[in-house]
Amino acid sequence: MARSGLLKSKTLLLIDKEAKVSNDRTWCFWEKGTSNFDEIIYSSWKELWVRSENSDHHIHLDAYSYKMIRGIDFYQYCDEVLKQFPSVTRIFEQVNEISSTAEGAMLKAGEGNYYCSFLFSSIITDSLQQKQGEHFLLQHFCGWFLNTEEAVFDNRQATLMDFNVPQQGATAFVYLLPFSEKQALMEYTVLSNAVLDKAEYNSVLGDYLAQKIKTGKFTVTETESGVIPMTSRRFKQRDGNIIFTGTAGGQTKPSSGYTFRFIQKQSAAIVSSLINYNHPFNVKKTAARFRWYDNVMLRILEKGRPQGKDIFTSLFSRNEAAAVFRFLDNESTVADELQIMRSVPQWPFIRAGMLEFFGL
Repeated sequence: MARSGLLKSKTLLLIDKEAKVSNDRTWCFWEKGTSNFDEIIYSSWKELWVRSENSDHHIHLDAYSYKMIRGIDFYQYCDEVLKQFPSVTRIFEQVNEISSTAEGAMLKAGEGNYYCSFLFSSIITDSLQQKQGEHFLLQHFCGWFLNTEEAVFDNRQATLMDFNVPQQGATAFVYLLPFSEKQALMEYTVLSNAVLDKAEYNSVLGDYLAQKIKTGKFTVTETESGVIPMTSRRFKQRDGNIIFTGTAGGQTKPSSGYTFRFIQKQSAAIVSSLINYNHPFNVKKTAARFRWYDNVMLRILEKGRPQGKDIFTSLFSRNEAAAVFRFLDNESTVADELQIMRSVPQWPFIRAGMLEFFGL
């Protein structure tokens, strides 16, 4: 909104529960060319690895880059941009209630009531518990920011998935992003129905460093953890004059958990609608076939047959990276999708697809 010039003619109230002053999360995404946040890209990679028991697949990203932004850099950058606009007011309060009205929308935060034409909310109001008839997994992870005494990393190459770790009866992998020869972010990620005890994540991370990387002495400078819902649930994207954003607005990719890029695309569509129609509602919905693909994948991952590690390994080893990225971004062509269907175990997917199609 700031870059488009909208904030010169509109007033905006931004409400957060608290000021963001710590590096509490990391966003990673693949992208062609430049992004709105290239000034704060912490690191990026043109080569990725997907590893499993039987193969190590080296991926050249060609026109794409895999990029990482640290939470603290994002918060500080956005703060600096917004300081340039007197039309933006910021307060830090707990939001207690939101509702749509005939004239616009209303929000209660702290002791105040606030009224507006349009309200954008990223607050998840629905319970993130599995409901009858829906597919539901949690993507949960624990990560270590590492400093090592020895030069053990190649910062030109990142590991997107290494499945040579305990699978927890589900799907699990290590994710390794080197920033230099002695610095990296390493995360143990699991797709399952329940989170692990903290000690279990730490045990796998420690074993991986000792056996796979052989780091020797190292220091954990920061940690991060999180839980992302992967579900077939249809999150409400609008309620009258309220527009839901982020995971609350269905912007988390159900079959992968990636969210950052989808938020950027939704935000761009909202701004375009505000400019062209003076309201934020003219936002194109995702093609129905992509929701079906996601639901089929979730059904397969829930059943664990075939195993998630075999599916993801096949996906990246038998297709060009660009085609996989287009598919995961809901931007693929039918030709891309047919090739991707041929690259995974076909009978389990055909069966799951038919069950999903008929709602069984």
